[in-house]
Amino acid sequence: QLQLVESGGGMVQPGGSLRLSCAASGFTLDYYAIGWFRQAPGKEREGVSCISRGGGSTNYADSVKGRFTISRDKSKNTVYLKINNLKPEDTAVYYCAARNTLQAMCSMTRVYDYWGQGTQVTVSS
Repeated sequence: QLQLVESGGGMVQPGGSLRLSCAASGFTLDYYAIGWFRQAPGKEREGVSCISRGGGSTNYADSVKGRFTISRDKSKNTVYLKINNLKPEDTAVYYCAARNTLQAMCSMTRVYDYWGQGTQVTVSS
């Protein structure tokens, strides 16, 4: 069974940091483009970052550039999203998703095949 599980969310103060993890079971993440998405209450889901299969290319939403870093650990079959300088507007449920593609570049606007259940990030003082 193919499964993605996010972890690492929590409640932090503005300016704090978190590292979200997206672990896969039943398939090898390195063969998939991975995207991180978030959905805040009352808002549409938005893509925040993606990493291509193999990790050669990354992409970030303008709103998170310079604060978010996506990376892979092949040995752990896990993709991470490091978030620095958290802001209240980063509060959302964060989801990772996998896309079966041969493309060298990743995109947050394409259809993703597998989704995790999400992890809550709350930024509040």
